[in-house]
Amino acid sequence: MASPPMISIRSIRSGCLVIPELTIEPGRVAITGPNGSGKTTLLEMIAGILIPSQGNITINSHDTRETTVGWVGEFPDLNMTFTRVIDEIASPLRFSHQPCREIDASVRDLARIMGLSLLLDRPVHSLSGGEKVLTALAAALITKPEILILDETDSHLDASTIGTMDAIIRDANLPYVLFATHRPDRVASADRVIVMRRGEVLRVGTPDEVFQKSYHGSDHLSPLRSLRDPVLWRAVYATDS
Repeated sequence: MASPPMISIRSIRSGCLVIPELTIEPGRVAITGPNGSGKTTLLEMIAGILIPSQGNITINSHDTRETTVGWVGEFPDLNMTFTRVIDEIASPLRFSHQPCREIDASVRDLARIMGLSLLLDRPVHSLSGGEKVLTALAAALITKPEILILDETDSHLDASTIGTMDAIIRDANLPYVLFATHRPDRVASADRVIVMRRGEVLRVGTPDEVFQKSYHGSDHLSPLRSLRDPVLWRAVYATDS
């Protein structure tokens, strides 16, 4: 019998990040916690960018580097390689040596779906911040990845661009979407939430499960009914344990 799909993390260690065991099931997974809590390190290891000094990560029983991963960072233009939008979106397919005609058709079809057709011949540096994010998202989606990772991509976006981005991602129907975020509304929209602090995973569950109690077993947060409650988020990001 085949194993159920999951991201399996066992006994990993990298710098200050220590995770004895963590299972991530398919769906939209929000990773949240204070700056420096290990969110990016965890995502980089899942993407195969960083190899843990100890332990292992498998994705549907395969090594991380055997899985197609799309990545969009907080400042996506810092990782863009090409001058024009069309070339940047096409780059993953070109690196995999697909036929030029097929690449062009794929890029133009995806650009049409994402509303980027009029930007294809634009220089990347001339784009707005939101347009750069959507260009990077198109490059991440062009290979139809098994996992899409967004590392605080929403940090500098307005609500309209975030809505556009999330609608595109939903329509892509990807098995896994992992996103690090500080935004309560996006945490609330996830299927599952991972809360991190100081290199450790504190809680894993649905948004309601994660935030119905405090992190140390007391129930002083249990009356909270909304993930937008500022009292809850002061507790999430408190610097003291």
